[in-house]
Parts: sequence; C-alpha cells; structure tokens
Amino acid sequence: MKSRLKLIIPLAVLTAVLVLNQFSCFKSGDSSLFGDIGQSPLRKDAESGRAVEIQDTFRKIFSLYKDRVVFITTEQTVRIQPNPFFDDPFLREFFGKGRGQQFEKRRGLGTGFVLSEDGYVCTNHHVVAGVDSVTVGINDKTYRATVVGSDERTDIALLKIHSFQKLKPVYIGDSDRVSVGDWAIAIGNPFGLDRTFTVGVVSATGRRDVDFMGGSHIQTDASINPGNSGGPLISIYGEVIGINRMIYSQTGGYMGIGFAIPINTARSILEQLKAHKKIKRGYIGVSIAQITEEYARELGLENSEGAFVGGVIHGSPAERGGLMVGDFIVKINDKRIESYKDLLKIVGETPVGQTLKLTVWRQRKTVNLHVRVDERPE
Repeated sequence: MKSRLKLIIPLAVLTAVLVLNQFSCFKSGDSSLFGDIGQSPLRKDAESGRAVEIQDTFRKIFSLYKDRVVFITTEQTVRIQPNPFFDDPFLREFFGKGRGQQFEKRRGLGTGFVLSEDGYVCTNHHVVAGVDSVTVGINDKTYRATVVGSDERTDIALLKIHSFQKLKPVYIGDSDRVSVGDWAIAIGNPFGLDRTFTVGVVSATGRRDVDFMGGSHIQTDASINPGNSGGPLISIYGEVIGINRMIYSQTGGYMGIGFAIPINTARSILEQLKAHKKIKRGYIGVSIAQITEEYARELGLENSEGAFVGGVIHGSPAERGGLMVGDFIVKINDKRIESYKDLLKIVGETPVGQTLKLTVWRQRKTVNLHVRVDERPE
C-alpha cells in the first residue's frame, strides 16, 4: 500500500499542475499548448513572392489533369512452373494427375491519359503487352478497355474505352521546344497510389543512349516509380510534353533519373495505331557495323561519325539504289549522320514510298545516291 501511494500521489500532483497550466493558457487567450500564437513573419513575403505563384500554378495543373490522367489495371493468366514434388508417379496418383499444372492470375498497374473525348487513351506498350484484360479508371469510374494497337519498339499503346459521357482530353505540347531546366510534372499511379503528383525539372533532352533502338528520351528528376509508366510528363504550361516510360535504378525504386518518350514522337505513332492498328516503318535493307576512329582515318575520314554499311540485303531498296558494302553514310537529305541510331530513326520515320538522298563516302570520294523506302518486313 505504501509503495502504491508513492506512485499515486506524484501523479495526482502532476495532473493538478497540467490542469492549472492548461487553464492559465486558455485564460490568456492562447488556443494551443505549443508554437507561437502569431503567423510566421515570412507569410507576407511568400504571398507577394513568385514561389506562391508557382505553387498556385501547380495546384491548377493538378486540378486540370485529375480527370484526364487514368489509372490502368491489367490481368494476365500465367502458368506456374509445375512443382517437382508431384513428378513422383505415386504422389501424382495420390494427389491427382492435374495437380502439377497450376495457373494464377497476375495483376499489373500502370498509368495513361485521355487523348480524345470519345475515349482514346495513351499508355506504354509494356503496360498492356500480353495481358488478358485492361481496365481504365477515371475519377472513381471504371471502364473495360480494348487495345487498338501497340508498338513494342517505341513502347507506345493506344487504348479505347466506351463512355456515355464525353471525356476530357489532355493538352498536347511541343517536345521540340523543351529545354534543360524547364519544370517537369508527373502525374500517375506509383505503387497503385492513384493521381500522385510529383515535380522536378528537365534534366536532359535527346537521350538516345538509354534505348538500344536509338529512340530519343526526355530525362527528368521528377519522381517516377513503378506504376507511373504510361503517364504524362507535363510542362509548367499544363501541356503534355512526354510519356513517362522508365527509370534508372539499382534498387527498383526512384533514384532521381527518369525517362519519357517525347510527345512529338508519340503523336505520329498514335495516329498510325489509330489508322492501321500497327506501325508501318521505313526500310532500306542494310546492316550497319561499328568502326574505330583509327579505321575511319584509314578510309580518309576525320572521325567515325556516320554509319558504315556492313551488309546489303539482296533485292532491297539499298541494293536497288546502288549502296555497296564498305560505303560510309555521312548524310541523309543533307543532314549529317552522327551514328547508326540517326540512320535508324530517319529511315524508320520516313513514309513508305518516299525517296531519301544518301551521301556516302566511297573510295575517298563523296557519292550521292537515291533510295526509295519500302515498308519494313514483318
């Protein structure tokens, strides 16, 4: 009993002190036990400063896009590797012959954005590739979507949903006008957290060393994580300048480096997908080889910038146009070629049937050739 009293009496005293202190605070007019009762002296400075104007712009962009960015859920049935445990004939007979064959449904998450009032939606190819079903969520409403067309090479897919109400399409910007240091805003569904808003800057433009096919990318430090794929990268003007595609990461999560497909590249792909459900790419029929600076000098060139023709396919447009093994392509339509990636990009984006002017270095002389572009074989 004595020990209990020793514990109870101090608690009673402490309680009385707290009550008196609280009463004195309320009596003096203070409504909080912690913090200065006045406003921060910086509030007036901030309200008249540019920082608050930018903050208001961010709020407006989120308000503008909250119903234009969509949440994508996919489902895919996959076969699970049979358990070796059931390979034993006795166990297979005991547990059932079909026990070794198992399937499961896997769920995927991604992001997209509305392209038109009648329900066309853009996302990444890898978000919807090989799946059984696609569901699009817009402002707490869900729709079943069909894949109109999908292009693995550029990682772009076009979806279509059917809504009784007109949808709100995004505003398309001009990715060719994007510069390093511009504001960059990403809205998406990282880890299933829908309509997450992150802000950064454009860290680089024209990144081609992140794609083995030489596709150009916008680099940003706006936070992008798994689930952001297919979502828009937005400028401070509230216009989509890119499609968030991938991140550089050693952990699987955000490390400050993300990449987006320029919207100018995506527009032509999306238009072709809508019209043809596939991409018709240009083709001339050459294989390109890398050469060293030393070998380039032996050929009489100042450097190895260009595309060295290592092979010409029989009957191809290149053969018909007069290209030969050993030619070094230095220009296309008088535009300098820095690497084979430039050649792939220009030829791939050239409409089928159009003729290209190729300037090649052959036997220490410049030769101009004309090659008519065909459609790339399947």
